[in-house]
Amino acid sequence: MAKRELAGWGRLPVPGIEVRSEDLASVARGRTLTRGLGRSYGDASLPPPGVEEVAGSRLADRMLAFDPSTRVLRAEAGLSLRVLLAWAAERLLWVPAVPGTSFVTLGGMFAADVHGKSHHSDGSFGRHVRSLRILLAGHEIVDCDRERNADLFRATLGGMGLTGHVLEVELTLQSIPSRWLVEEWSRYDDLDALVAALRGAAAEWPYTVAWLDALATGSGLGRGIVYRGRWAAPSEAPAGLPSPRGRLRFPFDAPGFFLSRPAVAAFNAALFATAPRAPRRRLVGPDRFFHPLDAVEDWNRMYGRSGFTQHQCVLPEGERPGATRRFLEAMTRLGGASFLSVLKDFGDEGEGILSFPRRGVTVTVDLPVRAATPGIVARLNETVIAEGGRVYLAKDAFTTAAEFARMEPRLPAFLAVKRKWDPDWRLESAQSRRLFGRGEGAAV
Repeated sequence: MAKRELAGWGRLPVPGIEVRSEDLASVARGRTLTRGLGRSYGDASLPPPGVEEVAGSRLADRMLAFDPSTRVLRAEAGLSLRVLLAWAAERLLWVPAVPGTSFVTLGGMFAADVHGKSHHSDGSFGRHVRSLRILLAGHEIVDCDRERNADLFRATLGGMGLTGHVLEVELTLQSIPSRWLVEEWSRYDDLDALVAALRGAAAEWPYTVAWLDALATGSGLGRGIVYRGRWAAPSEAPAGLPSPRGRLRFPFDAPGFFLSRPAVAAFNAALFATAPRAPRRRLVGPDRFFHPLDAVEDWNRMYGRSGFTQHQCVLPEGERPGATRRFLEAMTRLGGASFLSVLKDFGDEGEGILSFPRRGVTVTVDLPVRAATPGIVARLNETVIAEGGRVYLAKDAFTTAAEFARMEPRLPAFLAVKRKWDPDWRLESAQSRRLFGRGEGAAV
């Protein structure tokens, strides 16, 4: 008998099953949540305690209409980004604001208001969405945009599926000059130099990201590698197309020593040493540039059988200079060992009531789940709260209701809109139950 269990990408399971159909509205009616491809890391796409079934959108994946003159596409919410990007690239088009994996759906991208390496230039995904079709908790299907049912549109953007089941998404694609990117990378010996290089690249480079060594201390605190990218002009691009990348599979649940502090420190030091001091350039395909980890299936198994969480926060570095340094100092004191630690430069705040991005620097660290992990997350959250930042709900698994209320002054406004459109509190997830209770018990 198949295991009746669901998990996010962090591999922290709860009892549950996913019910799928090409007719998403038919399986979403009466259910508390719609789940896409399950790539949120924590419990955002999981049913709350006492609920077993969620609707699955992955079979509702048709492209419904496309206008080449305006580049406006309308598609079902279950369409995967991976399929859409392959279709778009053939037409020299691209999706603005792509996240770090292509294994996500359009509905999930809107619900999380995802961001990418271009947030400083393109903003988050919601900026490029024109309208939605939503199935409400009361079974009515409505359309919404920035004029019609505007409060529902803004609450659904970044609202993690708690205001309605997204059925269709209409968005504007962007033109690209070729199917190749120019990538430049170089290393920096400390945090000040790394952040300065990351933010200084924004004027010339539409895509920027930095990997940092989260275990380096002392004068090397925050050392890392900055990657910059832009689409290659036709005169720069090779005559052929980028070769499809082979797919590997991480074959086993890694043992505990694999993520010991000495092992991660050695890996980080080796990676840092491979990067040049003077900027170096190369031409790469979009898969390699935007989604390098997609080449390794089941890479989440490297964190072991107990799973992992990702703590991602945004810190208002411009308003509170040194906030990123203070966060990393707290991180190194706590001893979290992370292969993947990333900085990105954020632009203006998203439109969604609970959209994660805001102007500042976002810091991402992966943490294997162990007995001490909830305590580490709590300590990191205290630093985030003290700096006036917030965490990303698409990655969160351990933030408490009290912590979330302290870091998120927009929560009462979101809950007011949710109660308007879902007065009986029928739409829930394991995450929403954890963060703000249920129904009238959600006191903020």
